[in-house]
Amino acid sequence: MKQFLIPAIALVSALCAHAEGYQVNSFSARQEGMGHTGVGMTLGAESTIFNPGAVAFSDKTFDISASMTAIVPYASATVDGVKYETDNKISTPFNVSTAFRIYDNLYGGIALYTPYGSSINWGDNWPGAVLNQSVDIKLFSLQPTLSYRLLPNLSIGAGLTINWGSVDLNKGLVSDGSLNTLMTALGMPASSLFDGVTPASVNLKGNTRIALGFNVGALWKIDRRWKVGASFRSRLGMKVTKGQATVSYANETARAILGQTLDNLNSTNFAASLPCPYVFTVGASYEPINGLIIAADVQLNGWKTYRELNISFDHLEAFNQHLTKNYHNALTYHVGAQYALTRRFDVRAGLMVDCSPCDREFYNPETPAQTRIEPSVGFSFRPISSISIDFAFMYVHGCGIDNASGQYDDFIAKSYPQLGLPNPGTFTADYRLHAFMPSLGISYKF
Repeated sequence: MKQFLIPAIALVSALCAHAEGYQVNSFSARQEGMGHTGVGMTLGAESTIFNPGAVAFSDKTFDISASMTAIVPYASATVDGVKYETDNKISTPFNVSTAFRIYDNLYGGIALYTPYGSSINWGDNWPGAVLNQSVDIKLFSLQPTLSYRLLPNLSIGAGLTINWGSVDLNKGLVSDGSLNTLMTALGMPASSLFDGVTPASVNLKGNTRIALGFNVGALWKIDRRWKVGASFRSRLGMKVTKGQATVSYANETARAILGQTLDNLNSTNFAASLPCPYVFTVGASYEPINGLIIAADVQLNGWKTYRELNISFDHLEAFNQHLTKNYHNALTYHVGAQYALTRRFDVRAGLMVDCSPCDREFYNPETPAQTRIEPSVGFSFRPISSISIDFAFMYVHGCGIDNASGQYDDFIAKSYPQLGLPNPGTFTADYRLHAFMPSLGISYKF
């Protein structure tokens, strides 16, 4: 029993690690054009997400904003001089936010947005399949908000976040080399059927339980030109409690050798945590001349709270796992500017530098997290004064990481120690990534 649970433990570990590297910083087409700044600005409905305290500075009765971003990512891994590339689908994080006046100094709002989520597909048979073949993760947040202006130049706000999501992951259980070694030990000829082919894989799929969090903030208008703000979005403990596993085989030969044991995974439910860090941001904006806004934010992402990963199995308490992770906090820097060329047309430019929370020795190809430099441009056009159409484009350049390694449990190495296969195994590669992020939005206010 313990033998077939070993690969499940490794798989859930990989499942939960995905959240570490894929925090979505795309809550607004307008603000993406300014390097995704906004905590020290008054943005109307979009402040519901960026800084709930700023909503109360709205001068409108009602404001609604919606946008969607298409994230087109490309990643590669070089192993022994051979380059392997991903074939990813487009991810589409979105946001819809509203703000409305309740009293002169009191505003309400509600937002629906995607703070975490992405996907990656390395294919079934690349050398790192024992760590990851593909993954798709989505997290949604619904946030009702209240914002109150305490003083003419100071406001505060808070929102309750209601969060849910899903995970769909594929991962190899057995490497081609270890299966051929086992076949030789059993007196069977090593088969060319498995040269460069992953003999057995598993799909892990599950929905998270609803988790509650909060988003609070404050904004201070120092004078006519300067504003400073701060916001804090709480840590989330997303949990999959009844995940399902489905094992597949490359061919009938693999099924005949491995199926009697690995098919047990098909009837095993898993539970695991999906930690999402707290986010604390301070920001400021300055208007040196009429029509020009310069903004800067510094964002602390609290990944250090992810110290270990806890895994449990239904009716198999003896095999519950507590795995050390030891990730660290990471900063994201934002700068941007907006200039009103005309009464109806604004242009923007910005830069975001997103520092990786992952250490080289804890690297996993499902999270090719590395420090990213992300320049952006954008514009808004208002055909009438109450409607704005916004467009932005951000380019994501990963700084790359060499000799990054991740450990994995190979089912055969664990089950047949007499074969002398290394366990845990180590996969090492040089990783590169980049992405394109066009974004389109529309807002209406009166």
